[in-house]
Amino acid sequence: MSDSELTAEDRALVETARALIRQRYAENRHHIAAALRTRSGKIYTGLHLDTYVGRASVCAEAVAVGTAMAAGDSDIAAIVSVRHPRPRDSNQVIQVVSPCGICREMLTDFAPDCRVIVPRDGALAAAAPSELLPNKYFRM
Repeated sequence: MSDSELTAEDRALVETARALIRQRYAENRHHIAAALRTRSGKIYTGLHLDTYVGRASVCAEAVAVGTAMAAGDSDIAAIVSVRHPRPRDSNQVIQVVSPCGICREMLTDFAPDCRVIVPRDGALAAAAPSELLPNKYFRM
């Protein structure tokens, strides 16, 4: 699915994530925001929590998923993540980014049927979590 094939709801989700990171960006603290839409139509957001000890950092996608789950609204339809550029970056556009490997694992566990909006070939596309994480580990 190309950028032109994203739904109006998908484009609104991207803009929700961009608005959050524009508002809350703090260098070395918050540089990624995520927005997800559940099948009920409700939007939940999350902000990356960067820490000095990297293992203690929490991804924006995990915050958004946890917020939806805490609200009892766990049927995730779509999710997107965006990155705010650092002040010294030459490109100052807030870009859609792919989820990290840990978040790909989380999405295959908690939202295997959702659409993940990702950059692909210079446009935006929707992918299934399983497409982003082939050969996933499952407990036997």
